[in-house]
Amino acid sequence: MAKVEVYTNKGCSACVSAKRLFDRKGIAFEEKKLGASSRMDREFSARTNGSRSVPQIFIDGEWVGGFDDVVRYDQAGELDWRLGLEPRPSLGPFTRFLRFMRGHKF
Repeated sequence: MAKVEVYTNKGCSACVSAKRLFDRKGIAFEEKKLGASSRMDREFSARTNGSRSVPQIFIDGEWVGGFDDVVRYDQAGELDWRLGLEPRPSLGPFTRFLRFMRGHKF
């Protein structure tokens, strides 16, 4: 199972939606509440290149973005394998080539 970290802030409806999505999928996550400490706020800023929006979500240490980004991964059929709920699909040679050309990881 993947390690999921969710940076949240009080009163954030998208944060609540993100946590509900992971709960529905049965995924444990670590909630990191902004404003709880200056250390946490500095960590958030460093890990997200100064992002000011929440939630910001990391899966196995990789920054995947906010709630809308996670929903797009889910709709594209990529979220479950990123979370370790199903095996990663094999990619055809054309898709591997496109990802290579775009600088994505395989």
